[in-house]
Amino acid sequence: MAVPMATSVSQLLTTLAQARGQSDGEGVDLLDHSLQCAAILARQEPADIELQAAGLVHDIGTVLFPNRPKTHARSGATYVEAVLGPRVAWLVAYHDEAKRLLVTLDPDYREQLTPRSIETLEAQGGLLTARECAQLRGAPWIDELLMLRRADDHAKVPGRAVSDLAAWLPTLEHVARSQSLPA
Repeated sequence: MAVPMATSVSQLLTTLAQARGQSDGEGVDLLDHSLQCAAILARQEPADIELQAAGLVHDIGTVLFPNRPKTHARSGATYVEAVLGPRVAWLVAYHDEAKRLLVTLDPDYREQLTPRSIETLEAQGGLLTARECAQLRGAPWIDELLMLRRADDHAKVPGRAVSDLAAWLPTLEHVARSQSLPA
């Protein structure tokens, strides 16, 4: 499976818009989930627009390739990196590993997951080994990654009022410009 690479913010928005009505087995469609995740991160870290952008696009791999929980994170990272840069791409690439890390380190965390998230956890490899935990915990953006993961977990509320996709255009454009890449 060849993963395409987005070339502009406009293309990212078009792809995200395709998430309207798509379900990943949670209580909200993928677009609402993405918007909720970004909104949660905007409230928690208002100055970190790259983290917010990562929240918005973290499941874009599922939009591109539905029903592939094992590869959606890396596919999404490949798709967004040329536009949003390496930090956003890394956060997207490892948000599923963050779930695995949290379940490995905190058995109570698993109880907070939805049934679908537990199902995808198994497809993504389940618990991490001690070596995998150490590698991930030593990553430079681990704190932000864990924030993204927790926002992902809480961004599944049907009917939650959040800004629409168009409201995120300035954020995505700013992140793209900061990468010296075309918006």
